[in-house]
Amino acid sequence: MLTETLRRTQAFGIDADVDFAALRAREFARLDADSHAYLDYTGSALYPESLVTAHAELLRGAVLGNPHAESPASLASSALIAEARARVLRFLDADPSEYAVVFTPNATGALRLVGEAYAFGREAPLVLSADNHNSVNGLREHARRAGAAVHVLPLDEQLRLARPEASLRALRATHAGQGLLAFPAQSNFSGARHPLSLVRAARSLGYAVLLDAAAWVPTSPLSLRAVPADFVALSFYKMFGYPTGVGALVARHDALAALRRPWFAGGTVEYVSVQHGTHLLRPGADGFEDGTADFLALGAIGAGLDFLDDVGLDRVRTRVAALTARLVAALGALTHRDGAPLVRLYGPADPCDRGGTVTFNVLDARGDAIPFSDVEARARAARVSVRGGCFCNPGASEAAFGFPFEATARCLAATTRAGWSLERFADCLRGHAVGAVRASVGIPTSDADLDRLVEVVAAMADDPGGR
Repeated sequence: MLTETLRRTQAFGIDADVDFAALRAREFARLDADSHAYLDYTGSALYPESLVTAHAELLRGAVLGNPHAESPASLASSALIAEARARVLRFLDADPSEYAVVFTPNATGALRLVGEAYAFGREAPLVLSADNHNSVNGLREHARRAGAAVHVLPLDEQLRLARPEASLRALRATHAGQGLLAFPAQSNFSGARHPLSLVRAARSLGYAVLLDAAAWVPTSPLSLRAVPADFVALSFYKMFGYPTGVGALVARHDALAALRRPWFAGGTVEYVSVQHGTHLLRPGADGFEDGTADFLALGAIGAGLDFLDDVGLDRVRTRVAALTARLVAALGALTHRDGAPLVRLYGPADPCDRGGTVTFNVLDARGDAIPFSDVEARARAARVSVRGGCFCNPGASEAAFGFPFEATARCLAATTRAGWSLERFADCLRGHAVGAVRASVGIPTSDADLDRLVEVVAAMADDPGGR
């Protein structure tokens, strides 16, 4: 069955690409040395060997000290940080006269900076897409504490935003101040690519826009000249795997200046007076980088972005699209012996609307979803890395799995009282999938990696042990 399935998907196949094959052999040889099919690039990219080597050489040859001083070692670190800021702006095609870069521990840290300092209020609401990572959903707590309304833009049956511009126009009549719209360029749940034209449309209606670009920028170009979001959040390990613990908030200067920080810390102030109880924040990005920046790790950012530029994100986007289409077709063609589908896929049917993420459930002969943990276990035994769960994206999960509103509320309350666990919640909400399997592709992904995952899933057909 598998051979025939893969043969039928050759219309979506990928021509032998010597460059990508050579790149995998040169930069990611550990995958094949370890017989590992890695398909969790939405979770984290894999670092190329040359990036680690380049960073190690930098550290071996440099004397770098705390940048909050004027010593030679401190100035060397400050220069690295300035170079990293400039490199990020260049990568995002952002005009330095319009945008600043604030380094953060991750994309979550970038989002928190906006949420805690935005001027929410009764006339300045928060508008979220139903499809958002929890690090974006958490902004609603800041908005609610400020007395602001929180609105949610719904999804259609393919988990795309449903007429978001019309919804925003209708909402705009309900408030006088500048609300904040927050949405992902690409869903971390389904890979759905939401319209970047929404950025300009929302700004023209008087909204500030916070764009979660963490899932988009690893495989697709983003120009902030063309997509002039007020705030953009990203994590570098999702782009090129190393270093972890470094992200960025890229913000328009005017939008950054309008934020009101709820506290201050070392590195963010010009002065602090204890006896007078006053302080003065530093202007621009410096006023948002709490404590000492990870100046050693920031030395790797330029080399990582150089790697992506050298490979070419347009080429990466094309390859990832072909790999994703092939995987969608192969999984969608799998059946039980009676012809019943083996896999339920979530997300856009049109490959143009989907990034390199494929989320699915494996179905038993009755058409019920097999627990994602069972599929993960099968994949793990075959040395295939995928991810299971709801991927910190409850809105897309609720829409994908068709959670009934009242039953979900009842089960959430009951399992909270009894002691929360996913198993208890799934048992309460019987008849609905609670979680799924996510496979995602990246620069090193090969056809053979996809084949191994499809083999794992195909082996679960008519298999009572898979239940």
